[in-house]
Amino acid sequence: MIAVFVLYMVATVSLAFWYSRGARSHRDFVLGGGRFGGTALALSERATGESAWLLLGLTGHAYADGLSTIWVALGCVLGILFIWMVMARRLREETERTGAMTVSGLLARRFPGSEKPIALLSAGIVIFFFMLYIAAQFSGSGKVLQETFGLDPLWGILIASVVVTIYCGLGGFIAVVVTDVFQALLMIFTLVAFPVIALVLAGSKGIDLAAAFAAAGPSYLSLTGGKTGAAAVILVLSGLSWALGYTGQPQLLTRMMAIRSEKDVKTAVRVASVWTLFAYAGAILIGMIGVAFVQSGAVGGGVGKLADAEKVLPAMVTTLVTPILAGVLLSGVISAMMSTASSEVTVSSASFSEDVVAMLRKKAATPRGMLLLNQGATVAVGAIAIVLALTMRDTVYSLVSYAWSGIGSSFGPALMLLLFWKRLSRAGVFASLVTGTVATVVWKSFLEQPTGVSERLASYVVALAMAVAFSLAFPEKRRT
Repeated sequence: MIAVFVLYMVATVSLAFWYSRGARSHRDFVLGGGRFGGTALALSERATGESAWLLLGLTGHAYADGLSTIWVALGCVLGILFIWMVMARRLREETERTGAMTVSGLLARRFPGSEKPIALLSAGIVIFFFMLYIAAQFSGSGKVLQETFGLDPLWGILIASVVVTIYCGLGGFIAVVVTDVFQALLMIFTLVAFPVIALVLAGSKGIDLAAAFAAAGPSYLSLTGGKTGAAAVILVLSGLSWALGYTGQPQLLTRMMAIRSEKDVKTAVRVASVWTLFAYAGAILIGMIGVAFVQSGAVGGGVGKLADAEKVLPAMVTTLVTPILAGVLLSGVISAMMSTASSEVTVSSASFSEDVVAMLRKKAATPRGMLLLNQGATVAVGAIAIVLALTMRDTVYSLVSYAWSGIGSSFGPALMLLLFWKRLSRAGVFASLVTGTVATVVWKSFLEQPTGVSERLASYVVALAMAVAFSLAFPEKRRT
């Protein structure tokens, strides 16, 4: 199992090194230089979008809460389908028209005269929330390697984070997309093959799934987790609200900005849709089947309950299958974390170089200088995220939800209005960015517990309303 895992790490870095040899320009490093088609970018977006949150967070959620997890999965699936089917083509066209290389740049270049404040504010939001997001991925890798090999979480975090930082620094966007494709294939193998393996093993061991679900509690097979009335409505809406955040995630939307042609967009839609449906169905099945194995004592050391629900997948893999297959499946789990972390590292470094340094410098840097700046920023972002991963104690699910809400609520309303509403003004952009950030922090800290409404839903709705209101109150002056 260790040999397979080491081989996976070596293959990942080797792929990144080989394909990033041509990444010698700043645009290559940040957006790939138009090298990739629909299939590669769709797989890269899916690998990036489905992080430790899917393979640890969602499987653990399904293990703990049962069928009501379906609303979270449905919200994610709807969000993914929406950004590919509705937003992708327009994002590609807007990128070609403006020449922007980041999502922040798209917003800034729409409003001449306000480029600097929009870019600086956007970059600050991206870097702040992505630090938490990257830390969640590194923390997840520590959990998997601890459960698998008995490593101290410190070493698990360091191993995954150092590898990610190395290959991001080697080739930026090109290295990330190439490794993402490899990782997306490993992830989907884990999420499709392992539920089938687990079902076959349950039958051979005489494990009764129906009895296990009944023993898990009367609400386990309830679509609303046993809740009724307003509480049930809030649960459903909170799950579906994951869809909103997809409209503002820079690490995903940059894949659509980088697509070469309209034909490639159509190919990407098909690939992303099929991958997503199989992946989410597999994650929920793994979590729910895990209940039966843990109750039977076949997984979890015979105690009938896991101390950490988010370790259900690695615990099942290491217990139920042969070491070689376990190594392959667990490489798929680690792939989810590394692919997401790598994309967020490159987006954060690009935001720093493009939206902070380039805006503040009076004299334009040389292409070589910008490339070196991006590589240095990549290493710095990785180092800060390592420190956060080692010091924060939140669950992967909680950290990702918080960062997802902050980024999605800040950028989502502004981007949606930019692409589909001609009356968006610069005042509306500032309102979306500021309100989305503040509302996420305030709601998560003070209002989520008493209301039961997630920060993902509340902050997005408030930010969208403020963006529209400020655009109407302070419209753009018409050019004569």
